[in-house]
Amino acid sequence: MVPDAAGGTRTIGVAIPIPDPYGAELQRWRASFGDPLARSIPTHVTLLPPTVVTGAELDAIEEHLRAVAASGRPFPMRLRGTATFRPISPVVFVAIAEGMGACERLERAVRGGPLARELPFAYHPHVTVAHHLPEEVLDRAFKELASYEAAFQVWGFSLYEHGADCVWRPQHDFPFG
Repeated sequence: MVPDAAGGTRTIGVAIPIPDPYGAELQRWRASFGDPLARSIPTHVTLLPPTVVTGAELDAIEEHLRAVAASGRPFPMRLRGTATFRPISPVVFVAIAEGMGACERLERAVRGGPLARELPFAYHPHVTVAHHLPEEVLDRAFKELASYEAAFQVWGFSLYEHGADCVWRPQHDFPFG
């Protein structure tokens, strides 16, 4: 990633991308529920939520992420069924049935060094499928994906940047080992 000429701020995030066909399938589901963010957020498990950084910090951040990835190993992930953060937050998500502990360890490592920060909530890995939608739509998402299941190997994680057009785009992949 090349810092912008003005050295201004950027909004980044770090996540495990959900591979296709599952990622594309869950993105279509999210769009079918009318979630306006469906096309602007690739399907993922968050490791670092949106974080504002300066262009000058990016080299140290990428170095940190390379070190985290180098010490990691691929792990199996199984998505199964739905859950929700309601009533605290209007979110319905596909739950992680296998790989939860590995995600938690990875999140702690990513959120260290130059990315150290406190979170306003406890970390709970998940795959969002409906967010800030009417209650009846959240109920429909919860019900329609209740039997959803997918399994794949997590190879690493990616650094994303939030563009001026409000789309999250991968900037750099960090494979394990």
